[in-house]
Formats: sequence, structure tokens, C-alpha cells
Amino acid sequence: MRIVVEVSATVRRLPLSKERVRDLVERTLRCERIRDALVSVAFVGRSAIAQMNFDYLGHRGATDVISFGMGRAMPTLPAVGDIYICPDVARANARRLGVPVREELSRLVVHGTLHVAGAEHSAGHDRIDSPMWRKQERIVARAR
Repeated sequence: MRIVVEVSATVRRLPLSKERVRDLVERTLRCERIRDALVSVAFVGRSAIAQMNFDYLGHRGATDVISFGMGRAMPTLPAVGDIYICPDVARANARRLGVPVREELSRLVVHGTLHVAGAEHSAGHDRIDSPMWRKQERIVARAR
């Protein structure tokens, strides 16, 4: 097998090219030493991600990224998962954090991919001190 990345969008404005998204997913999986994967990345609107956030996580309101990794029973099996990103929420986060929207979207692609690969972090503000968060930031910095 190999790494297959499908990218789709139901939103009109997407500041990252599909090629850039594929590159970020592939870079992240290589950092995790994953050679075989099937990952879909969908850019969706606020209402769609808010509905998923409620249906699957029990949280109200829109969020920036939700990922579903299928889990691997053995490391030799392919990583399979879906990542949903809301560019509107990413834009708001980028303004609040004072970073370019492309950087924030890149961060969300990497973050979702790390979850698909099996990485986890604590909930709440402590997550920015987690090993996963530090790895995410290293990948984003190298991909600039």
C-alpha cells in the first residue's frame, strides 16, 4: 500500500491548496513512521462541524477540527481516518492568535493527522504542553 490522501471542500474559500494539504498529511505520517495510510480531509462549514461536534463528541457549537482515526490493531496495518476542518473557525482562531490563516489551517491538518495516527493529548489548556502538541508545532515549523 501507500499513503493516499483525499481532500474535499464544501466551502467556497479554501486558503490552502489540495496539494499543500496532501503534503502536510504525508509529512506528518512520515514523522510518525507510517508508510501505509488512507486519510480523507474535508473542509466544511460551521453548521456541519457544529452538528458533528454535537453528534459525536456531545459538545455544542462549531470547533476547528475533528478527526476520526480507525485505530490500528497492529503497527503494520494502514492508518485510516477522516479529518474535518472548519476554515471559518480557523480564520477566527488565526486572528485571535495573530498568525496567518494558512499557518493555522496547516496546524489543524497536522493536528488531525496526528490523531488519525493514534496520538492523543489532554483536554483543556494543558494540551499545549503535551508531547503531541510539541510534535505538531515542530512539523508545522518545518513545513513553512
